[in-house]
This record gives sequence, C-alpha cells and structure tokens, in this order.
Amino acid sequence: MIETNVFGTMPDGREVLAFTLRDGPASATVLNLGGILQSLVVPDKHGTPTDVLLGYNTVAEYLQNGGYLGALIGRFGNRIGEGKLTVDGKFYQLFCNDRGNHLHGGKEGFNKKIWAHEVRGDELVLTYLSPDGEENYPGALKTEVTYTFRGGELRLHYRAVSDKKTVLNLTNHAYFNLNGEGDGTVLDHLLQIDSDRIVPTNSTMIPVGGFRAVAGTPFDFNTSKEIGRDIEADDPDLKRGNGYDHCYVLENRGRELMKYAVAESKKTGIRMSCYTDLPAVQLYTGNGLHQQGKSIYYGKRAAFCLETQGIPNNVNVPEYAEIFSSYLDAGEVYESVTAYRFETL
Repeated sequence: MIETNVFGTMPDGREVLAFTLRDGPASATVLNLGGILQSLVVPDKHGTPTDVLLGYNTVAEYLQNGGYLGALIGRFGNRIGEGKLTVDGKFYQLFCNDRGNHLHGGKEGFNKKIWAHEVRGDELVLTYLSPDGEENYPGALKTEVTYTFRGGELRLHYRAVSDKKTVLNLTNHAYFNLNGEGDGTVLDHLLQIDSDRIVPTNSTMIPVGGFRAVAGTPFDFNTSKEIGRDIEADDPDLKRGNGYDHCYVLENRGRELMKYAVAESKKTGIRMSCYTDLPAVQLYTGNGLHQQGKSIYYGKRAAFCLETQGIPNNVNVPEYAEIFSSYLDAGEVYESVTAYRFETL
C-alpha cells in the first residue's frame, strides 16, 4: 500500500508530494522532489519503530541545505575531474561545484527536480526527462526509478535512455544511521564490505588512475569492524577525505545482483544487507555534515552512505572504463538495481 500526502510547496507554488510505502511495521517515505528518501522506519530489536535515514522536515531545507540527503543523483553521481567531458570527439565543459570539479550533476542536479509520479499497486515510479543540454550534457535523457518495499527489502530499480550518446552514473545518496537518525554518530556501527581494492584520488578527491589494495590498510572492511576503529589512522588517502570518502571496487563484472556490504547497529540490533549489480560503491562517512536535521543537529559522522555506481571519473580514465563505462549510446537502455534488506539481530 502506498499513501500520498502533500509534503510542502516549491518557491514557484508546485506541490511536493510524499509517498509512503508500507511493509508491515516498516515504512519508507519518498518525495517527488529529487526522488528523495525522506524517512525509512524499521523496527529495532525491541519492536520500536526507528527512522534510520537522515533528512529534513521541510522543502526549504532540502533546497537550501547541502549534503544531497536521501536524493537521487544525476546525471553523473560522484565526480568528474575539472568537469571535462568528451563525447564522440566533442568537448563539453561541465559546471564545477566541488574543488574545481564536477560533482553530483552540477549546478542543479536531479536532486532539485520535481519528478513525474505514478503509483502502480505497491510500486512508486518516478520519471524525469532531462532536456538536451541540461547542465551541458548532450542528449535528452529519460530516467525512471521504481521504488518497492517488500519483505523487509527496499529496492530501487533505475532505467534510462537518451536520444544522443551521453554519459550517465545514477545513484542515491541515502545517509544511514542504524542507531536512529537522532543518535548522532555511526562510529560504533559494524560494517563489512566485500572489496579488495579502492580507487586512490588526487588532492581534490579525483581518481586519476590506478588502484590500491585494502589489505593491511584502514580501508579493509572485508572482516566486519567498527566504522570508527581506523577512521583517524595516519593514512594519506584517509586524511585526504577527512575520513572515508572513497570508491570501493566490487567483483561484479557479470552485473548480477550481489550482496556487497552488511552494516549493523549494536544499540538497536538493526542489520542492513546491501545489494547492487554495479561494480563500485562510494563509502562516505558524513565527514562534512553540519546541519539541523529532522530531530537533531547532524554533526560530523552522524551517518554513512553507500553510493552504488561506476568508478568516479571513469569517463576520463580508460582503465576505470574497462571495468564499467558510464558512456551511454543513443537508444541504449541503462538499467541497474540497488537494494537494502533489513532484519533485527
């Protein structure tokens, strides 16, 4: 069952709607503004409803505050070095909004758009048509994201097609705190990620080539450990990100849906298993959070993100594109799935 309510209004008077998907005692609320996951309530080990997503209470906060909390990200999630893009020999200069680089779609990405909506039974389908030249990307791009919440699993199914060759790297920027969004820290969370290597970056957080093995480093999450255990280690890549803000390469060349990570809260007993058919995920530990949220002020490391994607800047680094290329041919259908499965310990 999906309930529809008015969440608020845009400055030009357009309504922002909130769609609540119910799954027994659990629920997920999605906005047609930016496809934002505004709340995700699951029972803890005592049966107490617990909102595990950071977010805001008003439209104005989503428009004015940073962080991309819970939003769909496009056309290109993560970073493109210096905003430089070449498609079929033609150069496109993209807007640079992060240390001289293009981040999360540019000046006004998909997170600030009102998406068309359709409720199909227990499925919510959001659609956005990005016109040719928006943010200086080539091609009119139609993106469709279907949300479902069944059997404890929240699933996002992405589908997109362009009328010209373009680039695409869709993701969602959900900020999780399995202690509850009002807790204030995720350093005590246990996290396990199936990955043997990360992508190192330059001083502006741009991957420019090469890989780094995680074995023997603070980046090794192959065995579950507390997020905070090594986060202050004396490591150049870790210090560059002011914590974890790094792309983990997954062994998912066949594009099958696979479990790549498990996060647990010892306080609430909530466990989240994460699935994707993409070859990489960005772990971000909320190092830049500093805003008033739904119930408390969100400070540094009040949440973590697992943003499934192609490797950042792969449009400019051939060895990354060999793993997964974000170039999308005219008429080619892009599809991917990201899912989060919840249970209590």
